[in-house]
Parts: sequence; structure tokens; C-alpha cells
Amino acid sequence: MKIALVTDAWQPQVNGVVTTLVELARELGEAGHRVKVIHPGLFRTRPCPGYAGIGLAVRPARGVAQLLDAFQPDAIHLATEGPLGWAGRGYCLKRDLAFTTAFHTRFPEILHAALRIPLSLGYALLRHFHRPSSGVMVPTQGVLEMLQARGFRNLRPWTHGVDTSLFQFHPQPRNDAAHGTLCRPVALFVGRVSYEKNIDAFLSLDLPGSKVVCGVGPVLERLKKRYPQVRWLGLLPRDELARVYAAADLFVFPSRSETFGLVMAEAMACGTPVAAFPADGPLEVLGRPALDGEGRLGGALDEDLRNACYQALAVPREHARLRALDFSWGRAGEMFAGHLVPARRTPPRAACAEPVRAVTKPSSSG
Repeated sequence: MKIALVTDAWQPQVNGVVTTLVELARELGEAGHRVKVIHPGLFRTRPCPGYAGIGLAVRPARGVAQLLDAFQPDAIHLATEGPLGWAGRGYCLKRDLAFTTAFHTRFPEILHAALRIPLSLGYALLRHFHRPSSGVMVPTQGVLEMLQARGFRNLRPWTHGVDTSLFQFHPQPRNDAAHGTLCRPVALFVGRVSYEKNIDAFLSLDLPGSKVVCGVGPVLERLKKRYPQVRWLGLLPRDELARVYAAADLFVFPSRSETFGLVMAEAMACGTPVAAFPADGPLEVLGRPALDGEGRLGGALDEDLRNACYQALAVPREHARLRALDFSWGRAGEMFAGHLVPARRTPPRAACAEPVRAVTKPSSSG
């Protein structure tokens, strides 16, 4: 199948959405599909307001149309709601083509945190974007239910995976150069250093040991000034990031607005347990407790993040690894392909059970 993947999030950007889409494209290719990625690198771009490291395509409609016309895809997926996503949406609607979309990021919460734009306005815009979609892929059940309550339709449950060959299990935190000089336990956060990540909730905790942050973003300088005792690593190559995960005693994920939280699965794949609030992403990734309170793998959830940290430190590292193994890119790719729809709608007459007989026009009799 020829699949067009239209996305505003792609390399060299570094975030969970980019990682997800890169791995997805790789998995689909290995499954025999031909994937055409339409991304900002193919266009003239300008920095996204508030996110200097993210380039947005400038007036991409004509270019998107040319690329899709040349590729003639069997299925079209619009992965993001940025300029390229809107251009792909316009292309499909103009030509009466079916397409699918995905809900990766809670942009209304980001806009509310950064610019105080009302959540209702942000969700109204996203509802309009996704309304004509034949299937909106959503990574967690909690987010799916939230979107249903906000009037979104055609929602499809999806999931993500983790590269367990890159992010390898270590039964003990690796005492190497990654964190070797820091006091233990080492608590780690990896991700965009941004408004919606609620990183203050982690950095302000009264915890023994050391805190480490890996990532960049619009609030980085402000947080570095407020928390000079934190070790700030910036962006790292993924192989080095794997060593940083493995060398930590604990991964702390303070966000309450995550749709999934791929970094949690990466940390657990290295055997590092996760502490988080019981919000949608962590509930999906760490695992939900059984009715008797047992059965949670991967870390600990608590409305008191400090308590969650102490509980997570007691979670065996092999339990964290076992939970990460539940997330396979192969399964994620299969689910994704199963939700795709043919771009060209079947003409009604092709579905008729009876053959269509030719009708001869009566000749006129002078």
C-alpha cells in the first residue's frame, strides 16, 4: 500500500511525536508498505512562535498538492494539526478524498499555559480540523474518552512502541560517566522543557540525591536560573540518551497533559521505574492497578508526586522492563495500518449486487 504521511513534526525536531512517526514509518516500510513522508524539511519554514527549534512550513498548500499528485497514495494520514496538516486536509476535501488523522499533542493546554488562550477555543479549532477525518487515532483510552466528551467523533484507539534493542535493561543503575559524580539516588526527567510539562513540580520536590534534566525548550533558561543545583544535559543523541536512562535510579514525569509519554516507556525499557501523577498518559504507560491495588508495573502513580517517587524507588527494575515490553512498534504499526482508509471512495454503483444493465435511449419518431 502507498501511504502518504503528512506531518509538521519531523527530524531534526526532537520530541516524542517525531520519534513515534519516524519509528512508525520505519515499521510500515519493513511491513512492505511504501511510505511518502511530507514534512517541513521539504518547504521554506519559519520558527514556531514560542518554540524556536520547531520550523513550520510557510504557505505549503501548492507544494503539498504537487507531492500528493505525484505520489498518488492509496491512503492519506494527517499526523498533525499544523500548516502541513491543514494543507493536506484542504487537498483531500477539494478532491473528495478520504483521510485519517491523529491526536498526538494537547495543543489547547499548551496555548492556554503559554498565552492564556481559553481551552474551549483551542478544542473548537481542533474539533473543526478533525471533523471530516475517517478515523482519529488516539494513543490512550483516557484521551479518547476526553475527546468524546468534547464532541470529537470517529475516534480510533491506537498505541505506541519502544525500541527495546536500543533502550536495554540494566538490573542496577549504571554507575558510569552519565551520572557517576552525582549523589544517589539520581532522579531524571527527559522531554521538552516547556510550559505544559509541569517541570517545576519535579524540580521543587524535596528529594534526597540529585536531579537531572535532559531536553531543551522555551522555559529552559528560566528554570536553569531558578534551579542551579540541577544538572542540565540539553539534547543528546539517542544512544547517549539510553545510557542516561540506564544510569538513573528514578524517572520523574510531572506532566498532567500528556497524550502518551513515550519517554516513560524508554526509561522503563532500561529498567528505570517511573514516578508520575495518575493522569491519562502515565495511567496508560505505567499500567493501571488491579481492584485489589496490586498489578501495577513500571513505577508508581500518586497525586503526591513526592510519594510517587519514594514508591517508584521500591519498584524492582525488572518490573519496569517487563512493562516496557508491552509496547511493540510492530503492534503499533499493525494497528495504524488497520485504521487507514482508502483515499479514493468507492463509487456507489461498484457496490451493487446486481449488474447494471445498459439502457438504450428510445429513438425519436419524427
